[in-house]
Amino acid sequence: MNKYKKLAISIAFDALGYVSFVIPGFGEFTDVVWAPVSAWLMTKLYKGKPGKIAAVISFLEEAAPGLDVIPTFTLMWLYTYVYKAKETIIEV
Repeated sequence: MNKYKKLAISIAFDALGYVSFVIPGFGEFTDVVWAPVSAWLMTKLYKGKPGKIAAVISFLEEAAPGLDVIPTFTLMWLYTYVYKAKETIIEV
């Protein structure tokens, strides 16, 4: 998958996670549903050990009250395509 398409999907998933802020009271219910779904999506979008670690973080971030503002999917994209890319360039 193209890295920019993955960025767009990551931003969309983060935006979907913000839906719980739109309807007070109902948001807690959506977080209960969204937390495991976001973890599963993270493992599908980002493979391997980093994806699994990000899935746990995503689950905890969505399940914990008040942490929904963290753009976990977008941060994982930055880690994968910016931070790790720089690390690879430096090692070569």
